[in-house]
Formats: sequence, structure tokens, C-alpha cells
Amino acid sequence: MAGVSFVGCWRAFARSAYFPAVVVSLILGAAAGLFAGSYTYAMANPTPHRIPTAVVGIDRGSAGRSFVDGLEEELDTSLELHDYATYAGAREDIEEQRVFAVLRVPAGGGRVELDVSGASGSSVAELLTKAAPKVGERVGVPVVVRDVNPLQPGDPRGLALFYVTIAAVITGFVGAIQLTINAPLLNPAERIAFTAGYALLGGFAITAVVDWLLDAVRLPFAVSWAILSLTMYASGMVFTMFNALIGRWAMLPTWGLMVLLGNPSSGGAVSWPLLPSVLGAIGRWLPPGASVNAQHTAVYFAGYQKADPYLVLSAWALGSTLVYWTWRHRDPGGREPGPGL
Repeated sequence: MAGVSFVGCWRAFARSAYFPAVVVSLILGAAAGLFAGSYTYAMANPTPHRIPTAVVGIDRGSAGRSFVDGLEEELDTSLELHDYATYAGAREDIEEQRVFAVLRVPAGGGRVELDVSGASGSSVAELLTKAAPKVGERVGVPVVVRDVNPLQPGDPRGLALFYVTIAAVITGFVGAIQLTINAPLLNPAERIAFTAGYALLGGFAITAVVDWLLDAVRLPFAVSWAILSLTMYASGMVFTMFNALIGRWAMLPTWGLMVLLGNPSSGGAVSWPLLPSVLGAIGRWLPPGASVNAQHTAVYFAGYQKADPYLVLSAWALGSTLVYWTWRHRDPGGREPGPGL
């Protein structure tokens, strides 16, 4: 009898107005903890795992080698050293974003010169800049540190591009949610078209506010607009895809993919050599990471554009659109064909 009573009570509760509210409350509680945990894990105490570093002339004397060994000990990591015959070749690979710094011993071997690139990763540059003088003093080697590719004055911490990406990602899927709630009669083709429309408007607005209104970062306007619009569209269509596949719980995988996993692993707030290795590996394959990479290269390394981040963003945008279109018959919205809108 007790068992029957429990089953009956559970069924009554499951059919009541309280059940979805309780489920949502539990999910929000868990999401809050996961949200705080994911960002704390990735950003609270960034630790270098490997820092690609160019070396020029290190074998000319013991000063350079002692400094390298001391720097690895100070950072508690291994520098990923790449030998170059000339300084020009090393600087070229800074522009290609293959290395984050250049270590060299000029002819005569009296000192070590460390060139960092703030634009390549401000957190890495700051870490090296603080550690190098300590190491030089400890091993008795004079050290000269300079930033050969600094960040723009309006963005001294290098976070502006991360923030504009967060804005594009979150407003992208929030826009799709609002279309679902407030424009439920849109048919699938119309829903795709309106997602593209607000993505274009949103990308323009973000770029205009950051560049023209705030003058925080000088952006290559057309390129940045395109990147942010593609990011917003991809984010919106990811939610729309999940909404067709799993209905009202679509926010869960969207939030997990874009916010809990995508934003902390994007490399925007903490450079990827300082991220936990798993996040550093997968971040660039998710929309937030691809967007940060594309925007970062467009702003600071315009002559060295790479196709990879654009291909990743395009794959997410096209892939989610195709999946949604394939399963559009499961879209909870839409309307019957008729003469009126």
C-alpha cells in the first residue's frame, strides 16, 4: 500500500505545475556551481604548461643556457624551445603566432635579451616579464626585456576581444531563445533568416560601440563585424538546432557548450599555454575560441590571417543549420500554410 501511495504521489507531482519549476530550480543550482567552477578552474590560477619560445644564439655561451634553465625553474614548466638561425626568422614566427617570445644572446654573450609579445598573449607576456629579471639576478646574467608587439592603449589587459566575443555568443543564443518565445509562428526558413538578420545587426552594434563609441580598440571594421556576426549566427543556430532535437531543454547543451566549456577555453582571458591542457586543446575548435582567434589575428596580426578559425565558425554555423533544417518538422513553432503571415 505504501508503494502504491508513493507511486501515486509521484505521478500527481509529476503532472503538477510544481514539477517543472522544481526541475528548473535544481538545474539552475547545478548550473551556477558549474559556471563558477569552469571559470575558476580555467582562470583563477593560470599555470604555464608549455610556452613556445624562439631562441637565437643561446649556444654562444653559458649565460643564455643558465638563464633558460633558471627561467624554467622559476615558471615550474618547460619552455618549448625552437632554434632559429636569425633574429628575423624568430620575429617572423611571432607574427605567425607560432612562438610567444624570443630569447637571444647578442654577439659577445654579455647579456640575455627577452622579447615578449603582449599581443600574442598578455598573460604569458606578463608572466615572462615578471620572471625574467628575477632569474637574471639569481644566475648573474643581465636581462633586457621588451614588448615588441604591445596591446593597444585602450585595452592594456587584452580583454576587450574576449568581452566582445562573450557578447556575441550570449546574445546569439539569447536571441534565438527570444525568437522561440516571442515569435513562435515563424516557419523554419523564416527563423533562419531572422537569426541571420539579428546576427548582422548585433555584430555591427558590438563593433561600432567598441571601436567608434568607446574607442577601446581600433578594429578592422568590416572583418570584425563579419566575425562577430558569424559568431552570433552560429551561437543562435546551435540553440535552434538543439531546440528542434530536444525541445524545451535545449538551453542545457547550448549553455554547456558555449558558456561552461567554450568561453573559459577560448584563450581570450587567459592565453592557451596557461590553460589546463584539455581546455587549451579543445578551445580553438569551439565557436568562442575560433571567434577569439579570428578577431585577435585580425586586430594584431592582420598580415598573417589564417583560415582555421573562420572554417571552424563556418562549420558550426552551417552544421547546426543543416541539422536544424533536417529536423525542422520537430520545431515546436511554425504555423500552418495560409495566405496571411
